[in-house]
Amino acid sequence: MNFLGIDLGTSSIKIIIMNTFGEVVGSVSKDLDISYPKINWAEQNPEEWWMATKEGIKELLASVSHEYKEISGIGLSGQMHGLVLLDKDYNVLRSAILWCDQRTQEECDYLNNIIGKEKLSAYTGNMALTGFTLPKALWVKKHEPVIFDKIAYMLLPKDYIRFKLTGEMATDASDASGTLMYDVKKRNWSREFIELLQIKEETLPKVYESWEVTGKVEKDVAEYTGLSESTVVVGGAGDQAAGAVGTGTVNSGILSVALGTSGVVFAASDKYEVDDKNRLHSFCHANGKWHQMGVMLSAASSLKWWVEDINENLDESAYDKLLEKASESTVGSNGIIFLPYLMGERTPHNDPNAKGVIYGLNITHKRGDITRAILEGVCYGLRDSLEILKSLSVPIEEVRVSGGGSKSPLWRQILSDIFNLKVKVINSKEGPAYGAAILAAVGCGLFGTVDEACKSLIKVTDTIEPIEDNVRKYNEIYPVFTELYPILKNSFDKLNGK
Repeated sequence: MNFLGIDLGTSSIKIIIMNTFGEVVGSVSKDLDISYPKINWAEQNPEEWWMATKEGIKELLASVSHEYKEISGIGLSGQMHGLVLLDKDYNVLRSAILWCDQRTQEECDYLNNIIGKEKLSAYTGNMALTGFTLPKALWVKKHEPVIFDKIAYMLLPKDYIRFKLTGEMATDASDASGTLMYDVKKRNWSREFIELLQIKEETLPKVYESWEVTGKVEKDVAEYTGLSESTVVVGGAGDQAAGAVGTGTVNSGILSVALGTSGVVFAASDKYEVDDKNRLHSFCHANGKWHQMGVMLSAASSLKWWVEDINENLDESAYDKLLEKASESTVGSNGIIFLPYLMGERTPHNDPNAKGVIYGLNITHKRGDITRAILEGVCYGLRDSLEILKSLSVPIEEVRVSGGGSKSPLWRQILSDIFNLKVKVINSKEGPAYGAAILAAVGCGLFGTVDEACKSLIKVTDTIEPIEDNVRKYNEIYPVFTELYPILKNSFDKLNGK
């Protein structure tokens, strides 16, 4: 038995083949373009997702030896919260509005202040944030009513790929949790809330658990890609829940930190819990349980912006060169603090108007100081979520790190020092795609449960210990970081015309 894991990210689609021993025997990645029609808007064409996916599957299956071509099951992972709209003939009505899009502040203000945060939390376990799916739907209803009236199906990004693979309209509990239309505690669509906002429940897909079979590959897709019509597709998961499965973060005490395009602090929980201030997201986990999650919108993308857009260096070696310069800087970046709010911020500020800031510059600073400040600023932002989890008495024994940023030994050490926790690296480097493949293996009966699969397949390969002197210095700087946003908030609002 072999399993396909498909992760629909923001900047690329990654597809892997995993065998029964949990070994990744083949992988392929296809880049994706993002459109920014206006400031704080972000969109993609779902049809391009599908083109990249089917070409990627075809290419991957053609590249592996015969023993790995037979795929028993497919697991899907994907960027959460995106809004994909189809008409009755299954045509895409408009570009997908992405998780990082910030246009829906008015809709969120209506939901939080008029409908009310207490009612939102009671119905869905969360408050309204600009990234969530429901505010996007309300924005389309207000600004594009002709399109809204044509909506027959409302899908999340990875579930459009599922539809193209199987012809089935389905999603999973973890991804549905980020729509603000799902009752996270009861694990079903919140009918009361949907009816209140006049959203038709029949436009929403059927919800499965992440390992449950949702359909089989259609004939035309099988013929084109090399898959079999008997290949099943399981529910899959939102990228963060799938990534947590891929790092073995399925039990309490383990904290998953994703240093991807966005940054995520993820704590698994055996029971449903809600932060009464709604600073963290309370979502369903891919193992049938729950999790709490803090999200920052610009993590590794902050470094990408610095290297590629500001330094205008697209050479792959540019990252290594700048990170080497950063390692020559001091703990604390010689007095520079970076606020990583390049796309606004979610946790803990919930502020689409927040801006990136390089604070403390003087004439002696070098490129390496700013580079290190960016790495540190992202880790400070992630620590904001860690501190909330601590205040809620969530048990934390270790951190498991994943995502593109985790490839940097320097960044891993900075994370360990700023968190003052052991940071562990696991045997898989494939992130959510690997978690998706594990879910497919469970769905095909190779393992009885997701937890059992993780225990069998996930192994720790390296442990980074916090350096005591660095911890002390970062503990002195972190309060300064936390002071800057409240001081600058009014200035951010003024820049946005508030």
